[in-house]
Amino acid sequence: MEREGSFAPETAAAARERYESLGPTAQVVVKEVAKAMELDREQYRERVTGAVVETARDAMFAETLEVTLGTREEFEQWCSDHDDYEVREIGNENVDRVVWHAVPFEDVVVAATFQDEREAAMGTLRRQVFGSVYRGVVTGESATAETEE
Repeated sequence: MEREGSFAPETAAAARERYESLGPTAQVVVKEVAKAMELDREQYRERVTGAVVETARDAMFAETLEVTLGTREEFEQWCSDHDDYEVREIGNENVDRVVWHAVPFEDVVVAATFQDEREAAMGTLRRQVFGSVYRGVVTGESATAETEE
């Protein structure tokens, strides 16, 4: 098994803290991209909205999530060792490789299967786990987000 990424929050509070800390960086990234695109001030005001900056922050958060890559057997063993976790798997169960991310404060593991496209699988998984688990936690739209861990 291999791990990639740098962020694996143990609590909802840690996830929210990380998400909040990425806000200023996302603003700078979007501003620099707009400069590179040579947007003038009017175009910048029209096109660079709060939603654009939020999308950048979402992507930055997701792309730093730690994921585990392994064989089908390694993933099944992990699931067996963590039988209290809900498993959400995308892809084909007959594929040899799996990438997964566990969210301990939600008791859920999200997985994506792949054969050869490792980078694509990691990106897909990170977007899926952000959208299906973390978005509600970091924006305060879930029951977990309302409780302090």
